Amino acid sequence: AFNLYEIEWLVLGFMVSCAFLSMWLSNTSAAAMVMPIVEAVAQQITKAETEADALEMSCSNGSINPTLELDGRHAIQPLGNRSHEGVRHNPQNLPPAEAGRKNKEDKYNGIFKVMCLCVAYSATIGGLTTITGTSTNLIFAEHFNTRYPACQCINFGSWFILSIPIAVIILLLSWIWLQWIFLGFDFKNMLKCGKKKTAREEASAQVIQKEYKKLGPISYPEIVTLVLFILMTLLWFTRDPGFIPGWSSLFSKYKGYATDSTTALVIGLLFFIIPAKTSTRTSNGENTVFGYTPLITWKEFQSCMPWEIAILVGGGFALADGCEVSKLSEWVASKLTPLGSLPLWLVILISCLIVTSVTELASNPATITIFLPILSPLAEAIHVNPLFILIPATLCTSFAFLLPVANPANAIVFSYGHLTVMDMVKAGLGINIIGVAVVMLAVMTWIVPMFDLYTYPSWALNIPSTNI
Repeated sequence: AFNLYEIEWLVLGFMVSCAFLSMWLSNTSAAAMVMPIVEAVAQQITKAETEADALEMSCSNGSINPTLELDGRHAIQPLGNRSHEGVRHNPQNLPPAEAGRKNKEDKYNGIFKVMCLCVAYSATIGGLTTITGTSTNLIFAEHFNTRYPACQCINFGSWFILSIPIAVIILLLSWIWLQWIFLGFDFKNMLKCGKKKTAREEASAQVIQKEYKKLGPISYPEIVTLVLFILMTLLWFTRDPGFIPGWSSLFSKYKGYATDSTTALVIGLLFFIIPAKTSTRTSNGENTVFGYTPLITWKEFQSCMPWEIAILVGGGFALADGCEVSKLSEWVASKLTPLGSLPLWLVILISCLIVTSVTELASNPATITIFLPILSPLAEAIHVNPLFILIPATLCTSFAFLLPVANPANAIVFSYGHLTVMDMVKAGLGINIIGVAVVMLAVMTWIVPMFDLYTYPSWALNIPSTNI
């Protein structure tokens, strides 16, 4: 007997948590933080199942364990209606003991696969929602603001509003997809309320509570970090919200100097100023003064700063400038101008499919760096708002779900040894299709009025078509 319904909700909880972390941290860091907890929970579930089986064997002489019987009522009946990879009904006519052991192994494997893949995929999906969530979004924002300085429509707030519905929809559909191909998905039984917790549910809850208690009480540096994080988020959202003047309007004399980078740099500077410890009062009433140490020292910053990402992103900007200065991007765009005779939605779909395919083999920053200088002149050549093509192409560049080498989050999860390459290909192909479909839906519906996409903007370059 194995109750899989609590696993479904547990997986959704891990996906939401990992996606939220990935909004503010790098995808790699989010996956590296969540994966050890997922591994501990998965191992504890296996341990609880093994103990339950041993107890059941000890009671097989005629006594009945009501807890196991309850678990059986919750678990055995629905599994007969589930059609999934993890549960097979003795297709090879094995002896009953061998068949039971093999079924248990398949169940464990299915659970481990879902819990691992949910971390890898939610880390990528969460990074879509903010400009700082992934390097591809940063490269797009820098390229767009450099090529079209007269347009100030892409900022932290506008990107969050357009991408958060996309991320939520993809996250929920990915959750359903992973459950369906590895564990089955019985939505009706899953929503039943008032069910008594099984031994497996209690084991999972105990692991999470244990990991939470290890954190201890919140400390002073953590409080300061939380306050600075909230302040940074508020400053990002209120810099230029669009419907009301933001705080950047206070510096209208220096237009273009107050950007999202300004907020990040100011908050980062505060980490080097605010002390990491406060003075404490002893039992005698005297203050114990500690030596001044900031929250982050320069030595810690140097050791933790991912310089390779800064070099990679900077190299991408240099490559993009080289494509434009050498007129390579305009030449490629002129060759793609015949695409203007196709329906607009088909042009966008082709662009999305191309970048989604390339990003599986090349790194996401390299892919977006190569295609942005090509797609921008293409949009100008066919007289289409550049955002109509650049936004979906940027989002689809993050859809590297197929292979372990496609992005670092996939590699971290794959290193735990619960997945095969075919597992990732099978699951990732479906999520790639889901992602492209949701992005197409978004760019043809709610994103259109946000940027007036059906109107060719005055800030875009007027490049005459070369093959009229």
